Amino acid sequence: MHDSLPWLSLLVLGAFHGLNPGMGWLFAVALGLQAGRRTAVIGALGPIAAGHLASIAMVVVLVSLARLVVPLAMLQYAAAAVLVAFGVAKLTRFSAHPRWVGMRVAPHELAAWSFLMATAHGAGLMLAPVILRLPGEDAAAMTHDAGLPSHAGHLASLATAQGSASIALPAADLLAIGVHTGAMLVVMGMIALLVFDLVGLAILRRAWINLDRVWAGSLVAVGLLTLAL
Repeated sequence: MHDSLPWLSLLVLGAFHGLNPGMGWLFAVALGLQAGRRTAVIGALGPIAAGHLASIAMVVVLVSLARLVVPLAMLQYAAAAVLVAFGVAKLTRFSAHPRWVGMRVAPHELAAWSFLMATAHGAGLMLAPVILRLPGEDAAAMTHDAGLPSHAGHLASLATAQGSASIALPAADLLAIGVHTGAMLVVMGMIALLVFDLVGLAILRRAWINLDRVWAGSLVAVGLLTLAL
């Protein structure tokens, strides 16, 4: 059960990100209503998910590289501190509800928008504590097995990685990105289509504000939970 907890967390966080209108389903609905067709909503989901995936992947790459040279416990404390600080900062200020009327965006522009929104909301930061609990080599294990001093071990591992075509992420990290983004896409798509078909945008201003507060509070909660575990 303990081994499955990080994967369950990735699914839950993916669903939560999909639920948040700031991650894209509100934009997809607006584009669908603007175009007057359901296919416009569906067509927007792929680029939005791609931008979100890119933002998450950026954080996963940074975490994977950092744990080559920084002790795991230190990384977990740092991730927790950043989450709490970021969540508190978001709780103290909220932007006005955006107006989507008249917007025309190409797929690559929509993906870029999604990347920026996910990054600004700290979506990848929320995943950092989970990523750190996935199977992977930490610096201490690598240097101990190699019989090298810590700094020399780091250099040796990086030199080996640079000798290949690219620095490969652990398979668990790649799977984590896919699991999280898949859950986010499913939930985002279901909500977008439901809202487009049955609700529309008339009542969403209040929902946006409430979910933004829940989002900021959850950043703080995940950070504090990371410190407690």
